[in-house]
Amino acid sequence: MKRWLIFGLVIIAIIIALVLISLSLTPQATNPAFDIAVKFANAAGKGDDAAALPLLSPELRAWVQENCQGGRPSACVQNYIPPEWGKLVSAVFRRASPAGSNWNVDVITTYQWSAGASGACSYFRVEPDRNGTWFITGWAGFIWCGDGRSRDMESNPNTPNRVP
Repeated sequence: MKRWLIFGLVIIAIIIALVLISLSLTPQATNPAFDIAVKFANAAGKGDDAAALPLLSPELRAWVQENCQGGRPSACVQNYIPPEWGKLVSAVFRRASPAGSNWNVDVITTYQWSAGASGACSYFRVEPDRNGTWFITGWAGFIWCGDGRSRDMESNPNTPNRVP
């Protein structure tokens, strides 16, 4: 009996160690760069331009002013989404890869009437300014995650809706 107890405790210790190692090697969705991408996707997808616009770099804000109806980021983002998907339900962090001090962040979104079993994928380039404040400097995607163009969106020339 004592042997089984020791064996059980060793197994539990191994499981705890694996979880801790996994957590230390996995970027957290609470990273400020990742959080900015998710906040922007939710705000622009739901039409909250007051929340979305400040998350863009000054250069991207200027692009939006010139290229999105009414200078609203939501006008561009919502224009990418087919009407048959319905309204945005939520956007969540999917994964990220570092690019020097910047981040390439993928976000997965779900819509009211679905966008396929795997949702819709978006890519955001997130960079800090001199003060360490994170801003969206580019985006692409807003397509069904099952579409091959949603792979490697930061460098895939076939990924649609690339801005700028």
